[in-house]
Amino acid sequence: MIILITGASHTGKTLLAQKLLEKYRYPYLSIDLLKMGLIRSKNTTLTPYDDKELEDYLWPIVREIIKTAIENRQNLIVEGCYIPLRWKEDFSDAYRNEIRCYCLVMSRNYIQTHFSDIKKYANEIEQRIDDTWCTMDFVIEENERYLRMCQEHNGNMILIEDCYQIEIDG
Repeated sequence: MIILITGASHTGKTLLAQKLLEKYRYPYLSIDLLKMGLIRSKNTTLTPYDDKELEDYLWPIVREIIKTAIENRQNLIVEGCYIPLRWKEDFSDAYRNEIRCYCLVMSRNYIQTHFSDIKKYANEIEQRIDDTWCTMDFVIEENERYLRMCQEHNGNMILIEDCYQIEIDG
């Protein structure tokens, strides 16, 4: 089983992946770690702020890691904002049957009501060196963009509207 977790920045993708790791013992791949490894090793001239270019650069690598894991009957959680919501187009039915993708989206009301908490917990798993770009307007805009993309691609969305509590059942 492959579990993909995507969504806008600050939605808790890494935290959810960590909770799944702890419950199911499935390893997880943080695309942000892969990104920074490639940037720091100078295997790319891209920067952490080249979002669209990073998706185009990273997704083919991640896609082939997913295929390899499926072929080897390995479980894997992959999390990051560089998973395109059109991901199904890149896999045959045999692969798609082994993949579940979830997109985390915060509602506008949730963001407006809980923005201080969103910022407070931004470093819960990963240490963010520079988070000054993360404004309420940016978070609202990004979440609305992911909502539209998720609807457009008929994706599985986890909508965070009232309280944000990650519970892993079953």
